[in-house]
Amino acid sequence: MKIFNKIPESLPITPILDKVEFPKDIRSFSNDELKQLADELREFLLYSVGVSGGHLGSGLGVIELTIVLHYLFNTPEDDLVWDVGHQAYPHKILTGRKNIINTVRQKDGLAPFPVIKESEYDAFGVGHSSTSISAALGMALANKKSLDNKRTIAVIGDGAMTAGMAFEGLSHTGHEKPNILIILNDNDMSISENVGGLSNYFSRIWASKLYKGIRKSGSSFLKNLPKAHHLARKVETQMKAMVAPGMIFEELGLNYIGPIDGHNIDEMLEVIGNLKEFEGPQFLHIITKKGAGLDAAEDDRIAFHAITKINGEESTKSKSPKYQDIFSKWIVDTAENDTKLVAITPAMREGSGLVEFSKKFPDRYYDVAIAEQHAVTFAAGLACKGKKPVVAIYSTFLQRAYDQLIHDVAVQNLDVTFALDRAGLVGEDGPTHSGNYDIAYLRCIPNIILMTPSDENETRKLLTTAYNFKGPSAIRYPRGSGPNVDVSEELAPIAIGEAKLIKEGNKNIVLLNFGALLHEARIVAEDLDLTLIDMRFVKPLDTKILKKYLRNAHMFISLEDGSISGGAGSAVQEFCSEENIIIKSKLLGIPDKFVAHGSREDMIRDAGLEAKQIIKTLETMLE
Repeated sequence: MKIFNKIPESLPITPILDKVEFPKDIRSFSNDELKQLADELREFLLYSVGVSGGHLGSGLGVIELTIVLHYLFNTPEDDLVWDVGHQAYPHKILTGRKNIINTVRQKDGLAPFPVIKESEYDAFGVGHSSTSISAALGMALANKKSLDNKRTIAVIGDGAMTAGMAFEGLSHTGHEKPNILIILNDNDMSISENVGGLSNYFSRIWASKLYKGIRKSGSSFLKNLPKAHHLARKVETQMKAMVAPGMIFEELGLNYIGPIDGHNIDEMLEVIGNLKEFEGPQFLHIITKKGAGLDAAEDDRIAFHAITKINGEESTKSKSPKYQDIFSKWIVDTAENDTKLVAITPAMREGSGLVEFSKKFPDRYYDVAIAEQHAVTFAAGLACKGKKPVVAIYSTFLQRAYDQLIHDVAVQNLDVTFALDRAGLVGEDGPTHSGNYDIAYLRCIPNIILMTPSDENETRKLLTTAYNFKGPSAIRYPRGSGPNVDVSEELAPIAIGEAKLIKEGNKNIVLLNFGALLHEARIVAEDLDLTLIDMRFVKPLDTKILKKYLRNAHMFISLEDGSISGGAGSAVQEFCSEENIIIKSKLLGIPDKFVAHGSREDMIRDAGLEAKQIIKTLETMLE
């Protein structure tokens, strides 16, 4: 493997890669040409991500695996399913998208993850973790019913294997026993460091040099002798039981092979080439390095999970604090005053702003791995015994624990605070990561209160309000920076359900703002001389202020960075119906569609939520 000490800033010379437009082009290459292709692909990936920004470390770690899979399997006829998709950039480069890979994550450019509509080589659309085994099993069983001799391959990381869904898929696979190859890409990482017993299990296997040596020299040789098949299987089982720290995958009904070197093309060609011919479910364990081939990325695998452009507008953006930084300081300050506070995150320490907390209060910090369902019920258990759990989670990932939120927290009215980062339109990661639906799916749950702060200072106030509330509470805030207002050091709550009058204008038309689009709302209110209220709370609504301003108004307009369907505006309509307030309404928010990836600003424009768009819409309607 060629090692690079920096990201190239000019287009590299890649004579072998230039011959490849689709995977069929590499299937005539010699082993030496495949190795050269790996070096060129790695250098091209470094250059292209340096130009576009995006996910880097995971892709660097699967360069050799991607080449081997497309070399050995007849893609796209054979189904290749990637988990999460952070590692899919090399796959995109080799499947007809090399010349536009620098558009990844940009408006009208390539998606950051595999997408069925983007390419026939993207067998399954992904974005959230731990789905590949279940999806691949469905494909394998469907293929089994057809006359086609299709192969099905799932590639899943060790971080994604910490989720319960992965083991549900494994258990069903072991029961059905289709011809499927599951490849565990073990790089000892997810985004943060992996945690938990399963991670320790992989680490112990990795450290077992004896096991690796036996697997390489002994068992594969025996398997190539048909007459010795039963002896080989017996010897292999005994060897695995002797040197491997557990037989979890074999017990689930899969043939476990490995671990092998995921950067050794010769070894993978031999092993995977043999596994193609095996009947039943095969589980191949490979060892890779996240960030492989770039010194800095190997040294700091968390920082190089994804990068911004080497040269571009990102480098000149404001250095104002992000909402996750506001949360970070708030939770540390609150924990210093309350020893009952416990912080929980499902593998998102850095993204959620819990790094400082984890250092200062290690005994009160829990990273439960990619296990959102467990995170919520675990918090419920802590709350039962008098602790004050704060679950820091991305809005889009809380969707995975909806049943636990209702059944284990809300029904029992337990004191759990949910800090929902990345609410609303997130930008470049696109619709799989946008938190558009939390208002709609949370406000219908009894016992919970729900808050939508409009700036950094409001976020700190409402976090304190949520934490002090004796019951389930949720506060949602967007990705990135806010308007950069001054933030008070106080840990002062506000009254539950209290809205804030921003501007009193034309009382016939009232603009109700919910959340982070207040800046746009101010522009609209000034331009059209509207009365503007920052509602702060979706549940409970400030009924006093609504009665005061809506009873004699002609129309209300609601503005939210969330789904119109079932959203905050709908809550106001329901209130008006209950109070027999006859009033026209215009609900502004995210329309009933998945908004394509781009910058957050691009997505807001696509949703029609920029101030000038709102003004034009309202002017036309008012005429």
